[in-house]
Amino acid sequence: MSGPRARRSLACAAAAGALLLASACGTGGGSEAGPGGSAETGGQVADRGGRVVVLAAASLTEPLTALARDYEADHPGVDVALSFGSSTTLAQQVAEGAPADVVAFAGTKALAFLPEDADGRGGRTTIARNTMEIVTPPDNPGRVATLADLARQDLDVVLCASTVPCGAAADEVVAKAGVAPHVVSREVDVKATLAKVRLGEADAALVYHSDVVSAGDAVRGVAIPAGQNTTLDYPLLWLNGREHTVGFARLVGSGKGVAALTAAGFLAP
Repeated sequence: MSGPRARRSLACAAAAGALLLASACGTGGGSEAGPGGSAETGGQVADRGGRVVVLAAASLTEPLTALARDYEADHPGVDVALSFGSSTTLAQQVAEGAPADVVAFAGTKALAFLPEDADGRGGRTTIARNTMEIVTPPDNPGRVATLADLARQDLDVVLCASTVPCGAAADEVVAKAGVAPHVVSREVDVKATLAKVRLGEADAALVYHSDVVSAGDAVRGVAIPAGQNTTLDYPLLWLNGREHTVGFARLVGSGKGVAALTAAGFLAP
């Protein structure tokens, strides 16, 4: 992603709260589908025209960016404004009034933070699944081969914060394995966790399989046995009935969308 849209997406991703996010994205408050499919904010109709505001889990960055480009190319004048981060944080921002037309999360726990009527505003589907994987630098200097190795005191291990989906999943995985990893830091989301390994600041981390795929030769993945692993569903919700809100949601859930997600390392829903 490059150019003005990339800068806007990065600015949105850096937003710390709902008001900051609204300012960074240049849109108003929360949205709700009215009878004609327009968005409503505080009782006033707020028409964003050809703009679709998408808040999504950090692990979805690569496939959703590609699908947004495709949707814009097929619908001249439509702007798909993307913002990526921790699912929990994004859901809380929506609950606090941050503008959003489409949301997509890693795991289902973040759904509890959305307004109670979120499903009733538009619709919901599951677009993908994901599993966990150990990730190391390309040369694997710590010689990490199993989850048990993560307990070694000579290894610096990084996990996501326990309050975000990738951290909760990592905690579940190590609990199943009966391992107490030598954790030196816990990061805000999966991309920040992966970055620690890519930059050589950690010997190993637990991230999603899709993030190992997206990093390519910059890292090495170490598979986790199925009996010790966990699988997360990825729900997507469209929060109003506007034409391009529904249109982009349908693209992500279509055969083309599933193909983009599986190519990025996700499992089919």
